[in-house]
Amino acid sequence: MIYNVLIADPLSEDGIQPLQESEDINIEVNTDLTDAELIERIGDFEGLIVRSQTKVTREIIQHADNLKIIGRAGVGVDNIDLDAATERGIIVVNAPNGNTNSAAEHTMAMLMSLTRNIPQAFNALKNNEWNRKKYVGVEVKNKTLGVIGLGRIGTEVASRAKGQRMNIIAYDPFLTEEKADNLGIRFGTVEDVLKEADFITIHTPLLKETKHMLDAEAFQQMKDGVQIVNCARGGIIDEDALYDAIQSGKVAGAAMDVFEEEPFLDNKLLQLPEVIATPHLGASTIEAQENVAIDVCQDVIRCLTGDSVRNPVNLPSVPQEIMHKIEPYFMLAEKLGNFLIHLANEVIEEVNIFYAGDLNELEVAPLSRNTVKGLLQRHLGDHVNDVNALFLAEQKGISVHENKTSRAKGFTNLLTVEVKTKSASRSVAGTLLNGLGPRIVKVDDYSVDFTPTGHLVIIHHQDQPGVIGKMGSMLARNQVNIATMQVDRSDIGGDAIMMLTIDRHPEQELLNQLHELDEIKDVTAIDL
Repeated sequence: MIYNVLIADPLSEDGIQPLQESEDINIEVNTDLTDAELIERIGDFEGLIVRSQTKVTREIIQHADNLKIIGRAGVGVDNIDLDAATERGIIVVNAPNGNTNSAAEHTMAMLMSLTRNIPQAFNALKNNEWNRKKYVGVEVKNKTLGVIGLGRIGTEVASRAKGQRMNIIAYDPFLTEEKADNLGIRFGTVEDVLKEADFITIHTPLLKETKHMLDAEAFQQMKDGVQIVNCARGGIIDEDALYDAIQSGKVAGAAMDVFEEEPFLDNKLLQLPEVIATPHLGASTIEAQENVAIDVCQDVIRCLTGDSVRNPVNLPSVPQEIMHKIEPYFMLAEKLGNFLIHLANEVIEEVNIFYAGDLNELEVAPLSRNTVKGLLQRHLGDHVNDVNALFLAEQKGISVHENKTSRAKGFTNLLTVEVKTKSASRSVAGTLLNGLGPRIVKVDDYSVDFTPTGHLVIIHHQDQPGVIGKMGSMLARNQVNIATMQVDRSDIGGDAIMMLTIDRHPEQELLNQLHELDEIKDVTAIDL
């Protein structure tokens, strides 16, 4: 069978060569179609490839009677209606790896340009100024580079920096000391990186937890004269705090390719001679554009010829009768994963998912993916989804195991998730109650009963009279209202757990105050 593929946006000519060479594919390149024309034509194609220009709307997808796959030659898929594609059983793929080398090289180029004042010196020459003393730089040899985020790009940057004979200290939520040793770098916490690095480069996604990660407080922890590079995501650096840190002399220079608001024009940072900037050029190389086209074209071929795609970004089609049975458990599975990741204080090495009772009879693979997605989302954000969750877990060195049993310990259905780290294991169990929906019924060995939504505070404490009163008074002084409370203990006077649902996210200062109470061992805030 011959499959028809429409290329609706300009792609690298070399990048589409895999399609041209495939005997099973007939391609049509038409980059000038209006929405109306695309709606009229889309029914003729089994495959559609776009970049960012074409908006693949729900209306277009509803007319795509034969479409099996949509390929986005790039990372983002904001221009594709993923829900509509999933509902129609259409796979959406992107090309997350094609720009890795380009982004890593740009990071190193920005670092070297920053340390040697290359843009400033060039501009001076253009203005007929020859001043060698003004643009004396610093060497990177034997200096410490702090890498925050050691994914694909961060790892490549670290490798290149080692070639410059730099010392590397890195933080990543999935990095262990063993992995760091294998890479020839030092493992550290975020605080270690901030305090020890002469240069800091960022390679994390922009999440709630990474937004303004480098703020005024973070800059105060850094060495005097530190230099910063951000070629990852705008918003990770508090730009106002960076401006103040440069003005004070704490930060000697910054190189930025990404910004909170783009286009980044007429900004006070650009007025500082210590700042160099480029207009989001990290993936802007001929090779990167070719690579993303090749990657997405190869996935289109795999899909249409019956093979498994490598970079899916939406949930593959599941038979309706199976989906109807497992759909009520999707929220529970994801919430359990998301809840549990907050309890693991070390890098996760193993995930065990136990299905009991009614769940024993169901197809649970989609639920396992959803559970792992919930675990990874805290650190990976939108980069992880139901389809790639298991693949990303494997990449991070996390093994995932499914277990089934008919024994549900008094519940009609019970889903238990356990994570193991190098030195400990933590677990959480949940169920679906008729009329009440998802409930968390066990945290480690403690019995509880609460809805996995809203603002939660978990307090591990010593079982002693007065603890609840002290805690309640402290929350009241901070104008924090308790909605629900669950308490359980191991034995009289032993370890105990307190689960609170409160009306708003607690400030870190309040958590610190709670932790200072003698009876309280640990305090964790979770937003679900």
